[in-house]
Amino acid sequence: MIATIERWRGPRRWAAALIAGALATAALPPFHVVPLLWIAFPLLLTLLGSCRTPRESFAVGWCFGFGHFVTGFSWIANAFYVDAEMFGAFAIPAVGALCAGFAIYAGLVALAVRLVPPANEDAMPDDRTRVLAARAVLFALAWTAAEWVRGWFLTGFPWNPLASVWAAWPAMIQVTALIGTLGLSLLTVLAASLASVLVPPPRFRLALIKASAPIVLLAVIGGGGAVRLSGATVADVPDVTLRLVQPNISQADKWRPGLREQHLMDHIRLSVPDPGTRVTHVIWGEAAVAFALDQDQARRELVAGAVPKGGALITGVTRVARSAGTVDALYNSLLAIDESAKVVAVYDKTHLVPFGEYLPLRRLIPFPKLTAGTMDFSPGELRSSITLPGLPPFGPLICYEAVFSGAVLGGETRPAWLLNLTNDSWFGDSTGPRQHLAQARLRAVEEGLPLVRVANTGISAVIDPFGRINAQIPLGVRGAIDVALPQPAATTPLFGLAGNGPVLLVMLGSGILLIRRNRTARSDSD
Repeated sequence: MIATIERWRGPRRWAAALIAGALATAALPPFHVVPLLWIAFPLLLTLLGSCRTPRESFAVGWCFGFGHFVTGFSWIANAFYVDAEMFGAFAIPAVGALCAGFAIYAGLVALAVRLVPPANEDAMPDDRTRVLAARAVLFALAWTAAEWVRGWFLTGFPWNPLASVWAAWPAMIQVTALIGTLGLSLLTVLAASLASVLVPPPRFRLALIKASAPIVLLAVIGGGGAVRLSGATVADVPDVTLRLVQPNISQADKWRPGLREQHLMDHIRLSVPDPGTRVTHVIWGEAAVAFALDQDQARRELVAGAVPKGGALITGVTRVARSAGTVDALYNSLLAIDESAKVVAVYDKTHLVPFGEYLPLRRLIPFPKLTAGTMDFSPGELRSSITLPGLPPFGPLICYEAVFSGAVLGGETRPAWLLNLTNDSWFGDSTGPRQHLAQARLRAVEEGLPLVRVANTGISAVIDPFGRINAQIPLGVRGAIDVALPQPAATTPLFGLAGNGPVLLVMLGSGILLIRRNRTARSDSD
């Protein structure tokens, strides 16, 4: 079978790479069929092993990446069908082009694998095993480096890191408190890729040891995580009860002029606490209402009626900056309103979504952005913690700002919790909102901070500093929940102090050492 795969050329090999990439997606949320990684990556490495030129290697890697990203990012197409008449025709071309671009990362990873040349035909079995193992390790390093680069290159989109395959098992993600999402991705890809040394096994015992070592390490990580969780009791912040409001308003209806007042009143009605419950703060989602509340005194006074005594209501809005009667800028913002209808805090989103909130190279692009209006949003200044009466300081995150590992905090004051307002109604009942939640859980563990997530259509949730979900409102459900606010972890995790730096240094050193040692070993065997 392996010999047959190695003889495949052209379309047959490209199709196999596409299928392998799609198999890798099935390991991601919400499916979590993690064992498929042990098929997808060894299959890719087997296909790469028979490539004779860099061009062939890049093509195979690109096909794998396209199959992986087009299945992993398919939920993005739903956003184009919110206004199908204007944007529906762009859905498939736009998502296809996006995935074709991201597939270049996988093509470059495939090229990196060529830095470890294949073993000679007359090489000893141990030498062949060494080469296969070296290629698998270099592949894992290069894949993880690509994850890091796509987290910041061209503003970044680090969606679906391989570490998120473990998000359904809190014990497995505890290690991100030490090595972050990037480190767990590296270990995951390494464990799956090293199975390629068994295909075919030149010397089974040696190959089995090399393939099993990272799996044992993952088991140890899971066991250590379980031990950490067994002693992890999280107290609640005293005298704080949050009411999370999820109105479940479809994106197609959200901005209709005849429904805007009704949507505002829905939010207000859902903000009334259950009998006998003392709520201290109410939280609405991203762009919860279609009014510029910071400049609309009458509606702000209406909203203030839902503010608990001595507390505040936190909501996402579109904030308008005006001068001399003209609109200077639009911001995707978070406002906090007290019981006197005063705006007591403002945060403007700093990391905007290309094509959704603004158009890069606007003069060259012939269609408007996906969000309402023709004017681009402007980015806010640097993120900083917000302190409100009766609440510990929190770090604001709007929409996909929560997916950037190591970049969710800002300012001099470390917050005691993270607040993520989002509007996943753009993506309907798809994998997108579920994958978004999984990445929020990773941020909580990395930073040792509880994360409160409020989404217009779901999934709204309270996540403790160990990544466990304390309460949630499911996707597509209208309602509200009254929840306690967990306290942060007793100590700041290593990752919260050092970020991705240590893992990146280890990866760089390991890659250089691996290439040098393999070249030395090859020279000795020649």
